[in-house]
Amino acid sequence: MEKKQSKILRAMSQDGSARIFVINSTGIVNAAIGYHHTTPTASAALGRVLTAASLMGTMLKEKEHSLTLRFQGDGPAGTILAAADYYGNVKGYIQNPGVDVPKKSNGKLDVRAAVGQGYMCVSRDLGLKEPYISQAPIVSGEIAEDITSYYATSEQTPTLCALGVLVDVDYTCKGAGGVLIQLLPFADEKTVDLIERNAQFLSSVSSLFAEGKTNKEVMDIAFQDIPYDLFDELDVDYVCDCSRERTTKALLAVGKAEVDDILAEQGQVEVCCHFCDKKYVFTPEDCEKLFAAVENKAEPDEEN
Repeated sequence: MEKKQSKILRAMSQDGSARIFVINSTGIVNAAIGYHHTTPTASAALGRVLTAASLMGTMLKEKEHSLTLRFQGDGPAGTILAAADYYGNVKGYIQNPGVDVPKKSNGKLDVRAAVGQGYMCVSRDLGLKEPYISQAPIVSGEIAEDITSYYATSEQTPTLCALGVLVDVDYTCKGAGGVLIQLLPFADEKTVDLIERNAQFLSSVSSLFAEGKTNKEVMDIAFQDIPYDLFDELDVDYVCDCSRERTTKALLAVGKAEVDDILAEQGQVEVCCHFCDKKYVFTPEDCEKLFAAVENKAEPDEEN
């Protein structure tokens, strides 16, 4: 299947009442399905979290900043996590990619049952010593409603969020995307009323993208009768930045004693990336050189 580029379109109402972000995340979700081999329900849950995180990432202030969105529910899906950068590129994983729960009575995938109750956490790395972390209860497990509630309670920002993932019969993503609208200070009541009226037409945003609608066409639906100015459109993707260098740092953090135990039991150390399933293999010789280099660096120079 040909890979489709995901895109985010950003705009603002001409009266300055609201800003809007629209993403077609079909390509991102299909990449995640390919990496994690998810069931349809897991694809829908992970896909929604990835979509939301990508939108939230483009709201960061500086290029060096990043954001992590984590859903920690008590449902069978387990932890669902997505990390995004300033440009909206994203990566993620679901703890139980094989989660399988009965569909709803209307035949739709039951993401709520898969996620369960618990809390969602937003962590922003702003280049400080510690990340800025905020969390809120999971109010429904449907993800979009939880994002809306998070912004209202944790950031006091009135927000409308619509997310959707449509899984095809072959388990690929037929269409996925999201709309995020935030009211700005002193928003005009007429504009607010129009946004609330138009929200009903976003109840199946994934179907809109599956039908071939563009970001602009979906934005026109969300902002029907609301004049707006386009800001920009961003190409976004599922991007994993794992590397052998990062993996060696993880081994050093684990410590020599534990690494030696793994080597004694398995003959080698295999580290698998949670985000892209890439495997990094370290032989006993690799580990010996790694820890020897650290020990030599830590030794003080001899005095002349």
